[in-house]
Amino acid sequence: MTEKGKMLAGKIYDSSDKELAELRTKAHKLSQQYSSLYEDDERRKAILDELLPDHGEGFFLQGPVYFDYGVFTKFGSGCYANFNLTVLDTCPVTIGDNVFFGPNCTIATPVHPFRWQERNMKKKSDGTVYDDEYGKPITIHSNCWIA
Repeated sequence: MTEKGKMLAGKIYDSSDKELAELRTKAHKLSQQYSSLYEDDERRKAILDELLPDHGEGFFLQGPVYFDYGVFTKFGSGCYANFNLTVLDTCPVTIGDNVFFGPNCTIATPVHPFRWQERNMKKKSDGTVYDDEYGKPITIHSNCWIA
């Protein structure tokens, strides 16, 4: 099983995996690009379509936004998020229709081991530093207001 497969299944995975690092970097760049544009800039839609390919119609995210991966988050139709929405989607995040987020909301799927002996940073033989991490999926049903 790949590290990405482990991550999405909620199993302990290596977050330093090359594929995951590339996906995160892409999402961080797209988040930054989106956040740097004004609300009426038509380029925002194309960025969201790439960052969040599984979304409904008529949803709006006020910038700035921050996504760890983006591609593992699904937005329903008619959703709105105010300033500083952060989504750490190491496991699937499913957001129903007509969900509203107030400013500074964070959706965080990552979980770290509770015992420090398992949680502390580790070093691979090549010197790469990593930590053990896993996640739990989050589902927010339709018509919720998170603030």
